[in-house]
Amino acid sequence: MIQGFKEFITKGNVIDLAVAVVIGGAFTAIVNAVVGSIINPLVALFYAPSEDGVVGPTITGLYGQEVTFPIGDLITAIISFFAVALVVYFVFVLPMNTYKERQAAKNPAVEEETLPTEQELLIEIRDALRNGAAGTAPRL
Repeated sequence: MIQGFKEFITKGNVIDLAVAVVIGGAFTAIVNAVVGSIINPLVALFYAPSEDGVVGPTITGLYGQEVTFPIGDLITAIISFFAVALVVYFVFVLPMNTYKERQAAKNPAVEEETLPTEQELLIEIRDALRNGAAGTAPRL
């Protein structure tokens, strides 16, 4: 039972999926921060903003109201994303890649017989026709 679980976990697809979920979650924070920090204030230029005490650059909107861009939230989300990405890479991806490389070094793959290329086949057919090994072609 433990061996089966170990084989399941060490498959590349499971680790890739786990990394994608974690990175996706971190990227969601960036998207939310971009929307909250840039898109919402741009929309608020045309509407009266609410007073929520957000610190950031403030500009005057079209109707004379002050619009605050909370850039701090965006920077925090970006730093958080890169921190999560680095942790995921160094804790999950790098050790799994090292493990796979070691396993591949222990068990070198047996090379399969390679098929001849199209050009090699055409050369072989040409040589066979020159030598008359193919017989005579039927006349129409």
